[in-house]
Amino acid sequence: MARAATATLEAHSRSQEWAKQAAIVVGASLFVALCAQPSVRLPFTPVPLTLQNFAVLLVGLTLGWRRGFAALLLYLAEGASGLPVFAPGGLGGAAQLFGPTGGYLMAYPFVAALAGWIYERGSRSFIRAAVAGLAAEIVLFASGLTWLALYTHSVSLALKFGLYWLVFAEVIKILMAAAAGDRGRKWLSPKA
Repeated sequence: MARAATATLEAHSRSQEWAKQAAIVVGASLFVALCAQPSVRLPFTPVPLTLQNFAVLLVGLTLGWRRGFAALLLYLAEGASGLPVFAPGGLGGAAQLFGPTGGYLMAYPFVAALAGWIYERGSRSFIRAAVAGLAAEIVLFASGLTWLALYTHSVSLALKFGLYWLVFAEVIKILMAAAAGDRGRKWLSPKA
């Protein structure tokens, strides 16, 4: 009788923990969607300035590689299904994944996972978070620029549209995410 009660309590506790983690992942995907909404369209590039990349880095740093990957995979599924989670002014839905910003979007789960994975591997500090953010941004821009080069049939246009005008803003986003990452990580870490 006591063993059955203990097993029931443990199962209930696991269910509650799973529900909590699922809610965190869903909330993180919605946070990225919220950060995509303020968007500045520059007339000389199809890639808008948004806070999405900041949100992706912050999700990876705070949730870790597994939950970060899951949150951004969910974000892409939400967008592909037609929910208005991508930056406004794009093609919308699944078509946006094949538009000029598709390479950036498709990299998001891997970017969050890489930022979280690097940050988890050692003492957590602002410097480590900044290095994790920089490495993740390199992956993001490698994917985004490769896609843009294929989309425009020009490496020089890809660099012009997808890198030069965005570098300064990305440095600020990396530093902001690194500063916020450790605080958020402590608050959202599952109890081990």
